[in-house]
Amino acid sequence: MTCTVRIASPLRSYTAGAATLTVRCTLAEVLGSLEECYPGIRFRMIDEQDRIRPHMRLFVNSSEAHELSAKIADGDTVHLICALSGG
Repeated sequence: MTCTVRIASPLRSYTAGAATLTVRCTLAEVLGSLEECYPGIRFRMIDEQDRIRPHMRLFVNSSEAHELSAKIADGDTVHLICALSGG
């Protein structure tokens, strides 16, 4: 099974500019697959304790995922959203 992942613009430097990718199954597997193809991207979203970083919001379709074990069905879309900051 595969799903579509939409990448926030601040993370696109890790995906060679790609805004949309197709990967597989649980949220942990999606992020693992992204890390294999785009080294360094997972660490920007997930901390050393395998928790989603506070400035990140990960959605499966329109529901926020709070755990990496979130299930992803065939055809689902994962959205990787970063909080913006600055001054």
